[in-house]
Amino acid sequence: MTTTTTTSIIVGDARRPVTPHWPVPEERRTVTVLFADIVGSTALVNRLDPEDVRALQRVYFDTVAGVLHRWQGVVEKYVGDAVMALFGARQSDGFDAYRAVRAGLEIQAALDCRPMVADIRLRVRVGVATGEVVVDLGGAVSGGHGVASGAVITAAARLQEYAPPGAVALCAATARATAGLITQRQLPPVPVAGRVPPAPVWHAVGPVRPGVDRHDGPLIGRRRELATIRDQLTVALREQNPCWVSLVGPTGSGRSRLLHELTRGLTTVDGAPVHWCVAACQPYPDQVLEPVAELLRGVAGVRRGDGPAAVHDRLVATLTAVFPPARVATAVPALQQLLSNPDGSAAAMAGAAICREVLLRVATRVPLIVAVDDVDRAAPAVSGFLHALFNAATARGLPLAVVTLHQPQWADTRPGSAHRVAIRPLATVQSGRLLRQLLTRAGQPVALVDRLLPLVGGRPGHAAAYVASIVAGADPAALPLPEAVRRAVGVELDHLDGERRAVLMVAGVLGGVISGAAVDRALGWTPGRSAPALRRLVAAGLLLPHHANGYAFAAPALRQVAVERLPRALRAVFARRAADAARHDTVRADALRPDRVAATSTGAARAVGDGSATRPAEVVRLDAVRSRVGRDAPLVALAPAPGSGPSRLPTPTMATPPAALPRPTNRVPGANRLRPVAPAGDVPATPAVTAPATRSNTGGHWPSNVDRTPVVIRAVPQSAGQDALTGVGAPPAAIRVVPGPPLIRRPDGLAASA
Repeated sequence: MTTTTTTSIIVGDARRPVTPHWPVPEERRTVTVLFADIVGSTALVNRLDPEDVRALQRVYFDTVAGVLHRWQGVVEKYVGDAVMALFGARQSDGFDAYRAVRAGLEIQAALDCRPMVADIRLRVRVGVATGEVVVDLGGAVSGGHGVASGAVITAAARLQEYAPPGAVALCAATARATAGLITQRQLPPVPVAGRVPPAPVWHAVGPVRPGVDRHDGPLIGRRRELATIRDQLTVALREQNPCWVSLVGPTGSGRSRLLHELTRGLTTVDGAPVHWCVAACQPYPDQVLEPVAELLRGVAGVRRGDGPAAVHDRLVATLTAVFPPARVATAVPALQQLLSNPDGSAAAMAGAAICREVLLRVATRVPLIVAVDDVDRAAPAVSGFLHALFNAATARGLPLAVVTLHQPQWADTRPGSAHRVAIRPLATVQSGRLLRQLLTRAGQPVALVDRLLPLVGGRPGHAAAYVASIVAGADPAALPLPEAVRRAVGVELDHLDGERRAVLMVAGVLGGVISGAAVDRALGWTPGRSAPALRRLVAAGLLLPHHANGYAFAAPALRQVAVERLPRALRAVFARRAADAARHDTVRADALRPDRVAATSTGAARAVGDGSATRPAEVVRLDAVRSRVGRDAPLVALAPAPGSGPSRLPTPTMATPPAALPRPTNRVPGANRLRPVAPAGDVPATPAVTAPATRSNTGGHWPSNVDRTPVVIRAVPQSAGQDALTGVGAPPAAIRVVPGPPLIRRPDGLAASA
């Protein structure tokens, strides 16, 4: 009968059940905390009737909660007239701090323009702090009191005390996370209880449009991808057969740089100039059709900051070339409305429809490429616009192409005929060249390449972040994970469901080459349960297949973040289970030195074939095991050559299994046992079995320097007291077969036992 068990890995509260879909119930996470409090609430309550106080609180809490939910914040608690909310408590998008600051600014604006009860206007202070907490994932919902624990919660409450009425105060971590997205004003440091020296404080002024990334310097790598995309676009424009190219890669992979190179390299097709219209989707735009408005600016030559008259003139000049005069007169006002307020209203949608027709008309005159970066951030209206544009161009046979850039986990809405180009990690040589270039430009020693190369994982963005951290003063000898890299990797983790996230965390604790069997044992799962999750992690590009049944992390930062997410107690549980499994699965070379053979043999005891749990099985040194001749042939042990010293065999793993042991038999315990002994001259002559002199080593399971001298094996009677394997590490000699117990039933993955 097959039984189904529910995994419970709980530290601290054994009464709370854990569903199989969330095996790790708590995580250490970097979250942003918003704390809002009413100014002068005590005096206000004292002079109002209790019923008015109740009505005032309802309107206030409804207003604040509505803003927080719109920016995906979780209301953790209400404390009197204060509200505390968490951003990124259960899932992060990399912009938790940005969303919290935008929510704080919007709360202030909403309360300023909204009278409450009896024409009373409330003023609030808002503090926003970012830091590490322990989060109860199951309780990370609105109203989940006690969801998070950490000093950052107190820091947010203290910060709001230093914000003027109507302002939003930021801590240093929040200011760094929102740099370039939020206009900030730094204030003198303020004294905070328990903090020495005083803490720096910033005030948020308002959102800003992020600047364009710099792409100076030569492109390193990506030549093949660049040539492939350029050829696809050129053929589509030349043959007037529209194509859709999707560039897919994680944050930091260099998608935007590749698009920049395309716009510089593909300028003509058969002598005709190519017109590029490029838009980038900003995180959580206030106006959902802003990318469409950006495309219109690109095709009409409108610059940000142009006055109404300049915008009107440029639109008229563009439309006159493609529309009749009567259509120009009606289209220009609608397009002006789209540019001034692309908010998704009916008027803005009408302007977007006209913009689509303008792009199609322009494509009848010159080859046109429409590119949208970070389309996974865009509203559905933008995806609908691109699909309608592509379908119309295909129906008309126009020289038009669509290029979109997004992350792998985005729910893809590309047409079925789209070309998907995956942006893979850079090769090691290419990463080294990139690091040398970045370090040279930053005035840093090129010798740091050796230190940084194992950390960047082939991602140009990670390389740039590490170099920037060194420039900012980080110690190259003990480099911390840059905040930008931590946020990007955390997003990749948070796109996983509970089981895959738990598998990745356990894999990080195990380290090295990970096997499914080791993951199952660490999580307490039935054998084979982690296999589908591991395959899906490989498909997502987070793990890489490594030899047979083994996996390795695709990026070093991913493993670090996955391990750091685990609370200390859970980390210890998994590490202990992994250590226990290692004693069963492998015999490590460093644990089998002559001075440690006895201790290792005791620690690696296993039940023998008769089912006894008290009778240990001896451990055979891997450098003493060579092969088995035939199905039931005796074990051939090879000792090191004289004078060779201790064995230098690599530690076997699940990726490099030794030769398979034969099937166990049901012999009576004590009947036969193999044991290597010194040669004796009075041993009766018996038919000898000679081991082959050569054996294929293509799999790399055995070292090439093992003595391959034929070994003679003779059967001899067993003498009393000779149960254990003896002579391990002795010089090469004849090995006699003596009676012993039945062969051990070896569980899957056991490296060597006898």
